[in-house]
Amino acid sequence: MTDPSSTVAPPLWLLAELTYRCPLHCVFCYNPVNYTANPRELDTAQWLAVLSEARALGAAQLGFSGGEPLLRDDLEVLVAHARELGFYTNLITSGIGLTDQRLDALKTAGLDHIQLSFQDSTQQLNDFLSSTRTFDLKRRVAESIKAHGFPMVLNCVLHRYNLPHVDKIIEMALAMGAEYLELANTQYYGWAYANRAQLLPTQEQLEDAEAVVERYRASHGERCRIFFVVPDYFERRPKRCMNGWGSVFLGIAPDGAALPCHAARSLPGLTFPNVTETPLSEIWYESDAFNRFRGFEWMKEPCRSCDEKANDLGGCRCQAYLLTGDAANADPVCDKSPAHEQVVRFVNEARHTTTDAGAAHTTEQPILFRNDANSRKLASATGNANEREVSEPTPK
Repeated sequence: MTDPSSTVAPPLWLLAELTYRCPLHCVFCYNPVNYTANPRELDTAQWLAVLSEARALGAAQLGFSGGEPLLRDDLEVLVAHARELGFYTNLITSGIGLTDQRLDALKTAGLDHIQLSFQDSTQQLNDFLSSTRTFDLKRRVAESIKAHGFPMVLNCVLHRYNLPHVDKIIEMALAMGAEYLELANTQYYGWAYANRAQLLPTQEQLEDAEAVVERYRASHGERCRIFFVVPDYFERRPKRCMNGWGSVFLGIAPDGAALPCHAARSLPGLTFPNVTETPLSEIWYESDAFNRFRGFEWMKEPCRSCDEKANDLGGCRCQAYLLTGDAANADPVCDKSPAHEQVVRFVNEARHTTTDAGAAHTTEQPILFRNDANSRKLASATGNANEREVSEPTPK
């Protein structure tokens, strides 16, 4: 029998999701819709052990995420340990709780980089989409990040509400001195999948935004690198899921479950090993969860005989499950998939959706904010909290 460690490369990117707790209630959050069913969090000693094991395994880049990682009082301890191990560290944060005192402590601990999220360039829409009053606070945090000498990525998730504001979002990033701007078009998993009918843009919105981005790249590319990723539904070929299932990315959920991608818990029939019970090296190289969709043997037609399978590896397993009911099917984003017409239908339906944020609670299918009450309701509605089965929110 072939030793898996001789054919599988080690992970390069570790994402430590320290907590699902979060002060924001974003409608596109990638956390599981049933996050309240997993309230347990690894303690400090357990996280320190995870970081040590992951570094020994070969991981080099580390993201501290959540929820909101600043809600963990031991964040600075974890950052310091990661620095000692030789990780390049990135804090992925809403900015809520990122005081000057904590910035000083994180700087001392050796944090390398901060990614700060905004929901829009305007206070009204930023605060609506997160169901908080945080826009002014985020602006102050951005100033403090730069004052402390941190490189900063400004992140803004795009969708039908804010795509028309791309020029203003870019101007905001430039004014704040961001070295990078990540315009991350919504991918439809987790809470974004539950709100797909509200968030999916039109083709025209997307094309207009891309043209704006290209103009700014040409005129301001030396000041701020702008990344713009087209949402999967508007492509003819799928992207590699996390650059390949179990190939580069290793995520650890707050309760210690090891995941090949952020949304993997939505897939039935897979048991994700826990770092408190199984060594990380065994999880990466030997577990069924990480080996299930590696290589090509698991593929069905049309992927199995497709001459492009080495490019996209069949696309996204979670998307295949959400839209077809079988994670081993071709990603329906691909126009070779028998289910591709479903994606075309979603895109066509987006042309008839109202974009007015003020009317979002009066439409036939209201927008669903990420909060504990909605999480419990969605989990209860399905019995097993499966994201595919709760894709249609119930009017409140």
